[in-house]
Amino acid sequence: MLTEVKEEALKRLNYVDGHLAGIRRMVEEDKYCVDVLKQTYAVRRAIQKIEALILEGHLNTHVLEGVRDGREQEVLAELLELYNLSDR
Repeated sequence: MLTEVKEEALKRLNYVDGHLAGIRRMVEEDKYCVDVLKQTYAVRRAIQKIEALILEGHLNTHVLEGVRDGREQEVLAELLELYNLSDR
């Protein structure tokens, strides 16, 4: 993983960790459901941004290297697996 991608992903993961702790407190304190859901949606968007960041880094490094090395089918299989795992 590229250093800048790793650093940005870790920064965003720390944000998500803190946000999840806040949501947990909201549930424990019986906060209004809509307010809790708004926060869970924010965490989901943050995770999607992390996924996009990591995927972009992967496409620009490992995928290109795999194609250059003649491993097109392996690379394609990995990308299809990721696609099938995603929410689409």
